[in-house]
Amino acid sequence: MRSNVPGGVLACMLAMSLVVVPAMAQESAPQTGGPIRDEAPVVVSGAVPGPGMWKVSRDGHVMHVLGTVSPLPKRMDWISRDVESVLALTGEVVLSPSYMVDADVGFFGRLALLPSLIGVRRNPGDARLQDMVPAESYARWLVLKQRYIGRDGDVEKMRPIFAAFELYQAAIEDKGLTGKRIVSPVIDAAIRQHKIKRTTPQVKVKVKNPKAALKEFRAESLGDLECFDKMLQNLETDTGRMAERANAWAVGDIEALRNLPLGDQYQACQDALMQASVAQKNGMGNAEAEVRAAWISAAEAAIANNAISFALLPMSELLKADGYLAALQAKGYVVEAP
Repeated sequence: MRSNVPGGVLACMLAMSLVVVPAMAQESAPQTGGPIRDEAPVVVSGAVPGPGMWKVSRDGHVMHVLGTVSPLPKRMDWISRDVESVLALTGEVVLSPSYMVDADVGFFGRLALLPSLIGVRRNPGDARLQDMVPAESYARWLVLKQRYIGRDGDVEKMRPIFAAFELYQAAIEDKGLTGKRIVSPVIDAAIRQHKIKRTTPQVKVKVKNPKAALKEFRAESLGDLECFDKMLQNLETDTGRMAERANAWAVGDIEALRNLPLGDQYQACQDALMQASVAQKNGMGNAEAEVRAAWISAAEAAIANNAISFALLPMSELLKADGYLAALQAKGYVVEAP
């Protein structure tokens, strides 16, 4: 059983597509709480250019790096010709880093896991969300749930971190945004067309007894209340900034992206998963450092081996003072922003 999820999310070990971490990684979060505001800007639609590419060079070799953001405007049509022109000349594409959990259980083993997977999202002992979070948090949840989800009763049985993800998905849909892949299909098509070498920087972990790991995870109490509260806060006061970031990527406004601060709900949610004892036992506690090292190593090799190469990274990593490209710059590479 294999799953690739950027950011090293523990849920990939649980054979679940928990895009909550990569999706929320690109949003901004508010600094203060308060009532829900209706100040989201109009989300752009139609043909848009997207952002320019960073350039990382050494000894005459150049890597073009495109920053990605999620969510993006649902009705936008990305004009990708600049990226496609670079890809036509590219010898290698380095994708965003990922964390792969490998559990060789075979087809029948997967079937055997299904009963366990059904309960992974639910609270231990089938407790309801109201029993798992403070009363104040639950009251805030009910307001947002009514606004974005409605009367769905199943979400009330989910662990706080999974319930937060369901709420987030419903909220971005309501705002005209989407977490669906927009950039990757273009990259994949170019790789096939031009027969470009594809490099996926991955850190791999083997789970020897996935069924036991699932059972342990289901019974374990996660420290996910901080993730839950930060997501509520984000959706109460800051959906406008999510739309602003989506718009800024769509129209290629790097300065706006630089000035829109990122929140820390992503880190809080990832920590809740990665600090679980089952994650620690399976060697996932140092995922962030490992995937960073894997991507930087792959990028250096691609630059050395190709006159022109191409790479993808979350926009947050491109804009951080201590991000991936800053690490390459510290090693003597020349980094040029678009």
